[in-house]
Amino acid sequence: MALTHKDLEKLQSDYSDWRMELVDGEIMNSWVIPRKVDRVTGSNAGFILPNSDTRAPDVSFVQAQRLRRSPRSFAELAPDLIVEVKSPSDNMEKLEVKIESFLALGTRVGILINPENRTVRV
Repeated sequence: MALTHKDLEKLQSDYSDWRMELVDGEIMNSWVIPRKVDRVTGSNAGFILPNSDTRAPDVSFVQAQRLRRSPRSFAELAPDLIVEVKSPSDNMEKLEVKIESFLALGTRVGILINPENRTVRV
């Protein structure tokens, strides 16, 4: 039996902390948030990097085994993955340097999204 958007609305009202989508009549939910297996943060979270720089990417991901609990302030590590999204006031070269510095300090994947020319670089 395929589910409908009404079913999705009901589930979301019952489980408001879960992000869900309806795809081909099937409910899909985020793996990370409900299971608390890893940490995904927005630009409000920062990291004290191994070289003592304190930086905040637009989006970051850290495996739970590396960061068991969310710190009250900045996490003292390089995240596993970062994403930077170019805004109109950003300078591409500075964003590239920022990503390269994260990679040099232990981040495994850096993604740069440029909505102006619709490109994504990994």
